[in-house]
Amino acid sequence: MSTRQLKLGALTMGVGGPGRHNLWLDPELPSDASVNIDWYIDIARQAEAALFDLLFIVDSQFITPGSPPHYLNRLEPLTLLSAVAVTTRHIGLVGTLTTSYNEPFNVARRLASLDLISKGRAGWNVVTSGDAGTAGNYGRDEHYDYDTRYGRAKEHVQVVQGLWQSWEDDAFVRDRATGRYFDPAKLHALNHKGEHFSVVGPLNLQRSPQGQPVIFQAGDSEQGRELGAAIADVIFTHAPNLEQGQQFYREIKARAVRQGRDPEQVLVLPGAEVFIGDTDEQARELERQYHQADHSFDQALLEFGRSFGWHDFSQYDLDAPFPAQALEHARSSFFTVAKRITDRAVSDRLTLRQAVEASRQLRPGAFVGTAETVATTMAEWFEARAVDGFNLYIGHPAQFRRFTEEVVPLLQEKGVYRREYPGTTLRENLGLAIPRNLR
Repeated sequence: MSTRQLKLGALTMGVGGPGRHNLWLDPELPSDASVNIDWYIDIARQAEAALFDLLFIVDSQFITPGSPPHYLNRLEPLTLLSAVAVTTRHIGLVGTLTTSYNEPFNVARRLASLDLISKGRAGWNVVTSGDAGTAGNYGRDEHYDYDTRYGRAKEHVQVVQGLWQSWEDDAFVRDRATGRYFDPAKLHALNHKGEHFSVVGPLNLQRSPQGQPVIFQAGDSEQGRELGAAIADVIFTHAPNLEQGQQFYREIKARAVRQGRDPEQVLVLPGAEVFIGDTDEQARELERQYHQADHSFDQALLEFGRSFGWHDFSQYDLDAPFPAQALEHARSSFFTVAKRITDRAVSDRLTLRQAVEASRQLRPGAFVGTAETVATTMAEWFEARAVDGFNLYIGHPAQFRRFTEEVVPLLQEKGVYRREYPGTTLRENLGLAIPRNLR
């Protein structure tokens, strides 16, 4: 058994996220999966039975009629995960909360509550909100610009972590004989005054068995990568192939070292879409069939504007040159992605129709084939230091079952995946150290 073990997360978008508008048509999937707590609990239990590290819940708070079905009607992450917490024992529970439209004290308290409810299994996926329209739901005329979003995010996380250190581990004496409930010397106010936040503290909640929730972060821009290297325990990313995975892995670990951190305490878990068949050829055909069935051109056109601040591209002639001026609408949105799309469209002289088709073009995945093929490829990526593990996209139920029942045992046989949970907290299972209380 390798001392370094592959980590697995289960990332679900219920009835269908981006590029999967028609997933809900699968008869095995409840048509209300995104708001069906029994379905989430079932997914969590399947993942826990397969010794997954965590259940990962993404979120955003702005929708348009072009949004995918899961975005239109879904449960709030921490409410959802609190319900899952009391029906599971080992699996980590990671929820997305934005630093742009939440206050640090509220975030610290909600996540610390989930951490105690779950006995040390909570995680926080830190985002800055790419959907610029979110501003209008929180009384702002404009979304924060990139630099403000990431400056605010770094300070936000630091304040939250400071609040999580309000109480020392043994502060609550609870001595009935003496009538002494707590030791006042082990309670610490924060008294933070910064550029974006002023928070007195302390937090009215004790530390959990894992010290504090695990920090996750995803961001591919320069600011996003630097933020992740500075504050994250786990980086959620995208790796299209082994070589690019290795390049990102080396880069993020080097950035962590420059931040004075131990690179082995910063894990890289890219998202992975898996298709399993009885033969490699059958798996590729399933990949193609699902790709065609789950998304149409008209749906892709509606969704295309998301990276551009939900700019409406239906107003343009589909067969005219790509409207490069639309990039201006992405300044406070997913600018890195929008610029990549625009640059390619301009350089290749694409029409809007061609750009949309390119966005929905099937890009054959790395983890497609028989169970043996998938397990071998995952082990190769892991041993080549392209990843520390994977966040599996949970789509069609039959495919998730095949992964847990067929691929997981093969990963165990290869010695890269556990046969039992090593601990009771998310930090223990991920191999992450408990943060010291510095007060």
